[in-house]
Amino acid sequence: MRFPLSTLATAILIALVALFLAGGGLWLVSLGGSWFYAALGLGLLVCAALVGRAHPAARLVFAAVLAATLGWALWEVGFDWWPLATRGGLVVLLGLWLLTPWALGGLRRWDGARIALAATVLVCIGVAGAAMLRDPHVIEGRLQAQAGGATAPDSNVPDGEWHHYGRTLAGQRYTPLAQVTPANVSEMEVAWTYRTGDVRGPEDVAETTYQVTPLKIGNLLYLCTPHHIAIALDAETGAERWRFEANDGLDPNRQHQTCRGLSYYRDASVVETDLAAAPTCTARVYLPTSDARLIALDALTGAKCAGFGDNGTVNLWANMPHQQSGFYYSTSPPTIVNDRLIIGGSVNDNYDVESPSGVIRAYDAMTGDLLWAWDSGNPDRTTPLGPDETYTANSPNSWSVFSADPALGLVYIPLGNATPDQFGADRSPAVERYSSSVVALDIASGAVRWVFQTVHHDLWDMDVPAQPVLIDLATAAGTTPALVQATKQGDIYVLDRRSGQPILPVSEVPAPSGAVEGDWTAPTQPVSALSFAPEPLREKDMWGASLLDQLACRIKFRQLRYEGRYTPPSLQGTLVYPGNFGTFNWGSVAVDPVRQVMFAMPTYLAFTSQLVPSDEISADEQVNAGEAGLNVNAGGKYGVRMGPFVSPLGLPCQAPPWGYVAGVDLRTGTKAWMHKNGTIRDAGPLPLPPIPMGVPGIGGPLLTASGVAFLAASIDDYLRAYDVATGAQLWQQRLPAGGQATPMSYEAGGRQFIVQVAGGHGSIGTKAGDYVIAYTLPR
Repeated sequence: MRFPLSTLATAILIALVALFLAGGGLWLVSLGGSWFYAALGLGLLVCAALVGRAHPAARLVFAAVLAATLGWALWEVGFDWWPLATRGGLVVLLGLWLLTPWALGGLRRWDGARIALAATVLVCIGVAGAAMLRDPHVIEGRLQAQAGGATAPDSNVPDGEWHHYGRTLAGQRYTPLAQVTPANVSEMEVAWTYRTGDVRGPEDVAETTYQVTPLKIGNLLYLCTPHHIAIALDAETGAERWRFEANDGLDPNRQHQTCRGLSYYRDASVVETDLAAAPTCTARVYLPTSDARLIALDALTGAKCAGFGDNGTVNLWANMPHQQSGFYYSTSPPTIVNDRLIIGGSVNDNYDVESPSGVIRAYDAMTGDLLWAWDSGNPDRTTPLGPDETYTANSPNSWSVFSADPALGLVYIPLGNATPDQFGADRSPAVERYSSSVVALDIASGAVRWVFQTVHHDLWDMDVPAQPVLIDLATAAGTTPALVQATKQGDIYVLDRRSGQPILPVSEVPAPSGAVEGDWTAPTQPVSALSFAPEPLREKDMWGASLLDQLACRIKFRQLRYEGRYTPPSLQGTLVYPGNFGTFNWGSVAVDPVRQVMFAMPTYLAFTSQLVPSDEISADEQVNAGEAGLNVNAGGKYGVRMGPFVSPLGLPCQAPPWGYVAGVDLRTGTKAWMHKNGTIRDAGPLPLPPIPMGVPGIGGPLLTASGVAFLAASIDDYLRAYDVATGAQLWQQRLPAGGQATPMSYEAGGRQFIVQVAGGHGSIGTKAGDYVIAYTLPR
């Protein structure tokens, strides 16, 4: 008897799926994983044989297979839509096709087998519909709008201006302006758009990103571009007033090519209120460059300030060891406090064990003279070095943004790790003390006043990435000067900024052991009472677009070493979760000092790291092409191969959501609400449906006094507004490129503006651009 080609094709299709599941499933069982994939594959092989013969029992067997799949899926993930859908989707689609007469030799009658299969498919669809009606990942609640907070450091910044990266030295990303409210934010429209002309090109390094937050002083906005062009714009119209190009060129050795912002300073000794009549460079902005210069520019004209350093420039390579082009530069703006310009620098991770120093330096803001230098590898000496001396090589560096409290005389430094990040056998006691910590330095002398470490013996690249946020916090003991520190691992530390002592409890918990030969692990790691750290991953948390790539992720999960957070790096490969992309990164969090609340964007992506013995590194493999891939740690015992934990299709191996927005009451340390954030619209090479899965992002939020939060950051190209009290999304605007920069707000001409830079992010693949966009309410 001959059967239609459609029947034969159906049998072949089911057999191919079955063989993949059976073979991969047996491999997974051999690794100690779930038996279900192998069993499902065998069941589908039986179905394929019956379909090939157009046997009526094929539908009955498939109904049993589908029912078993549904039961297994519910047992593993319950009514969680995305994990449930990808477990059953492929099998349900095959079941729907088997219901057609063409799939089974033209059999059209509704016999018991066909009815059983139809009923099973309907049950699956009903379960899927029920799962879509609930979301087990959200927290619903409300932040109570209770005033009573005190003013923050440097609160003398005029309400309508933005003088520092986070508006004030407190780094709160909060504006006292309240013209835009939850009631009218939906009416916001584009006021003006400016294009810088600086767009990521084919010769740029992978991590070429546009992350700038502009400043606003007087009637001018000040910003920089990834290739270090400083620009001043008219705040009301967006018209260009001046432009300065640093001409720092391209260098393939650079791990990053970005500029997060400029810094502003005004000489307080000049009494004129009209800057136009004041001497040149009375007011100035400072531009750090990717070839390790710091340039002072007149704030009104963009001309170099000749009296600063050497004809307007300070050379940050001074006294540096191991001076390799592209291995040291400052990606973040310096902090200016008490007439001191305090700056750190970014050091390439894992390129070379002979790396420059992570020294923090303070310069006279007018002359550029070096006043003090704090080197975490030699922390007790802060006086300037002689011309033939060098700072400690490879000491922990600070590539992010600082905060400061002028009244206390302290500047707060978030510190990173020492290269190599994943092997710490040769670190000094000083490095062990200061690595991955927040340090309070005396503004006048650079001396250490206190240090709080967030990871002991960091082997995971868990730099403290975010600007510390200062707030005067209402506590049971009265108003306490507090510091809020977000970390990559998801802990939010709330400390007394006078002493570094925790306000919210911090405990030490046991950590996995078993580092590679010659290294060691810390027996415990700190955990804050306020934490967005995710639950440890399990095999059933693996995900994929279908059962097939989900199975591949399960096999990969079982092959990697993973014992929860802080599993040591290994030769076999280690799963790092949260990954070194961070639960939080340089975007930090936003804090309302009046309501005493925090708005945050936690992100969840697992990464992998594998130590590679230096004598096994192939000359044919591309190395040192960014933070991902193989970095050789030249001169060291091991290189490291790192990257996101993804399926063969390039999707995250862990189930969504991958990104949230959250609201926290800082007085109690409780999460009031937490919602999925962002869609997959821009997650592929072609536009996808804007499905709100909760996607990762990098960037920071903005809070307004009226209770509106603004955030772009996510991998879909939108700027969004949220009600801070409930987390409800109030408004969104499509961006012409990736919005991986923190928005800011100011007043001009009696109107409140919100400005978002849209230029994209190289390593997360968002669309490149050169846009500066201002939004406001209609007149």
